[in-house]
Amino acid sequence: MEFKVLLVISEVLGKSRRLERLEGWILRRVNMRFVDLTHYLDGGTPVYPGDDAPVFDDMFTLERDGFREKKFTISSHAGTHIDAPAHMISGAPTLDDLPLSAFVGSAYLMDVSGRGAGFRIEAEEVERREGSIRGNDFLVIKTGWERFWGAPDYFSGFPVLSVHAAEVLAGWDMKGVGLDCISVDPVESTDYPVHRVLLGAGLVIIENLTNLGAAASPVFHLSCFPLKIRNADGSPVRALSTD
Repeated sequence: MEFKVLLVISEVLGKSRRLERLEGWILRRVNMRFVDLTHYLDGGTPVYPGDDAPVFDDMFTLERDGFREKKFTISSHAGTHIDAPAHMISGAPTLDDLPLSAFVGSAYLMDVSGRGAGFRIEAEEVERREGSIRGNDFLVIKTGWERFWGAPDYFSGFPVLSVHAAEVLAGWDMKGVGLDCISVDPVESTDYPVHRVLLGAGLVIIENLTNLGAAASPVFHLSCFPLKIRNADGSPVRALSTD
């Protein structure tokens, strides 16, 4: 009899603890804060030098047709977007080859804003932060260059990783690297060594992020899902942080 009572008490306590955990999980979701890290896409969206600007046309209008529908022509690397390994690596996965889990996870925010034009993030600085970066899925670099969005200065002088720093990150079993500027390589680069190191290791790259100052630093939950495009070398994303 005593044994049965103990079993009942144990079961009740177990259910109570499970309910408490469930309640905590629900409350965290209810109070979840979303921060949009994505630039608007429109005809004035800055594009990488040499790319075609986005074009948006009204195919149908309320006044003429009774409904609205737009036609748009954009590069797979327009606006806030993600690079697949196949962007520069022959035989590497396209975005549609990757599991959905490749586009979501914990991110460490590395703030190098204020370092000045032409600053290079060396391997030593990345290694000093190894304890913070490793164990997260993404490294997100805040360069501060989002303040130049729409201006000529956006395309020059932004901080970039050194090749050695990229090699260090490539060895840390991460999903990707993101940043708030046009590229992980300088615009004048012709061989894109940082792209090739990161993409060659199977990482994705998220470029043209914005609003990183509003993200819950230094660690937040990042989502950056691409459009479901066949053989996608890249895609615009709706990037956001949650905490």
